[in-house]
Amino acid sequence: MNKRTTALFMGMVVMASASLAGCASETSSVETKTTTASEGKEETKAAESAQADVSETAGTTGTADSSDAVDTADAGDVLIGVSMPTQSLQRWNQDGDNLQKFLSEKGYKVDLQYADNEVQTQVSQIENMITTGAKVLIIAPVDGGALSAVLSEAHENGVKVIAHDRFITGTGDVDCVATFDNSRVGELQGEFIVNKLDLKNTKESFNLEIVAGSLDDDNASYFLNGAMDVLNPYIESGQLTVQSGQTSREQCATDAWETSVAQSRMDNILTAYYTDKKVDAVLCSNDSTALGAIGALKIAGYGTQEYPMPVITGQDCDLSNVKAIAAGEQSMSVFKDTRALAEVVAGMADTFVKGGTPEYNNTDTYDNGAKVVPAYCLEPIAVTKDNYKEKLIDSGYYAEADLQ
Repeated sequence: MNKRTTALFMGMVVMASASLAGCASETSSVETKTTTASEGKEETKAAESAQADVSETAGTTGTADSSDAVDTADAGDVLIGVSMPTQSLQRWNQDGDNLQKFLSEKGYKVDLQYADNEVQTQVSQIENMITTGAKVLIIAPVDGGALSAVLSEAHENGVKVIAHDRFITGTGDVDCVATFDNSRVGELQGEFIVNKLDLKNTKESFNLEIVAGSLDDDNASYFLNGAMDVLNPYIESGQLTVQSGQTSREQCATDAWETSVAQSRMDNILTAYYTDKKVDAVLCSNDSTALGAIGALKIAGYGTQEYPMPVITGQDCDLSNVKAIAAGEQSMSVFKDTRALAEVVAGMADTFVKGGTPEYNNTDTYDNGAKVVPAYCLEPIAVTKDNYKEKLIDSGYYAEADLQ
């Protein structure tokens, strides 16, 4: 989100003392959606086309106790609570819609709520889910360390808890987590910068700046550490220079992953340190921070023949950023297929309801400070101007018309 161990998602091992990834920021309203199985049939066209593609990799059937099994015909009486952090970032809307779709297809009622990026709002929503009889809670926390009390209440009521992409820390009352290899996300970003600047083959030196994620999202430490593991040797050798001197997580953090916060900080860096220099690369931990960096760079005159845009990384493949990649303004974004993640998590919930144990591929490294949480991890991929059509359009994640 170095205290990390690389993890094979879909086979690789991530270290885990942290919360698991994505990006959050503020939104103007809190939305609640409760659907039945029949209503869920209308949800998320992109996720529908993805189900066949990811079913072989979901791996969450696990083992079930037939004596406790819930038939599909009876599943409509079972409520699953889904708590997402915010609607202001595209990816969390996609996660919510995809979870709603896959769970509804299994016959479950779904209570989908967004917490407006407010901890107390999320706690209240989860309390209400427990009160109304949810059997499983799927939670992407606003703050992974702020849910101990409400999750204790959940377990006292026999409710299973799944951490969705972001880790939940400091409590033994979380049953499992499904996420992507967040250290690998950062490594992909760092490797892209190394390759784009040809650092292995040139003696030329370059200027780098860093725009990291929110301090209350522990995934941000994985992203940053993964990238800096790749980039630090070049910083130490002097081949990469951070003119601002801002390299720690605290110095580079972007509160709530807000684009405006990232842009303001990048504005200040360019004004203070680059009046007679140019920045060659900006390590941005996600797409909302990348948009902020792009905005500041354009205001400073970048994006011209004399001052081309620097190498800019991102994460999530949000639509605005894919358009920026196609236009040559952003260099890459790390793609985490939220359809695949949602199908894995829906499978976990289904297995729990049926009295079983989901399938995990990492059972020894996700230590949240109170327990080692069993995990199922998926693999992220780098998307660039060269492959975005293959990875995002041909796969059905976006329609070509979306990018017009």
